[in-house]
Amino acid sequence: MAHISRKELKKDEFRETVAHSAQALLSHRRTVWIVGLVVVAFLAAIFGWRFYGERQTVKASAALEQAMEHFNARIRAVGEPQTPDEISYVDEKNKYQDAATKFAEVVQQYGRTRPGQIARYYAGLSYLRLGQYDQAERWFRETERTGDEELAALARFQLAQLYERTGKPEEAVRLYQALVERPTTLVPKPVVLLALAEHHARSNPGEARRIYEQVRTEFPDTAAAQQAEQRLQLLAPGS
Repeated sequence: MAHISRKELKKDEFRETVAHSAQALLSHRRTVWIVGLVVVAFLAAIFGWRFYGERQTVKASAALEQAMEHFNARIRAVGEPQTPDEISYVDEKNKYQDAATKFAEVVQQYGRTRPGQIARYYAGLSYLRLGQYDQAERWFRETERTGDEELAALARFQLAQLYERTGKPEEAVRLYQALVERPTTLVPKPVVLLALAEHHARSNPGEARRIYEQVRTEFPDTAAAQQAEQRLQLLAPGS
């Protein structure tokens, strides 16, 4: 067997070390490239989805605006000519039916966007104006589940109004009381208290008086306090 000198042995060890180092470096670079590609793909997906979401929101806003034109359309007199480029109606029922259809279309196409969530609420409001209470309740219930607390509060307030009209006073009171405990910017406490007092005005005038007094005490020098004062004067004396 050929004898390997210490010098040659050291050269072989050096070559192996260099080879292993090179292999490790290549492997490390490959890993870095793979991780980098994954990160790039992930960021592209995020920004792509964000861009898509923003475009959908823009489209949804335009569609919601068109639906609102029907909801807010003017009722013109029979025989009155329609102004060019104006949406108007001679029958309020047709107005709200068209609005409900338009809002439903916005929800169908853009239901996950903010304008789509708002359209849910206005679809319920349109059916409420039409007196189609089952449909209105369904849309308001869907609005409650959107996760937007302001819209959910608006929907609950309208549901309470709906239940008053449909002979469900206990459910109406339950919703009013829940809104009093958790008021929002769009459904503030004094507004709910006034609605609750109005609910009690005929059946329980003493409770109505107590609530009107509460509004005057908690919210002095406000329009709500003035309204409460006016309502107190209309209650039967001694109630």
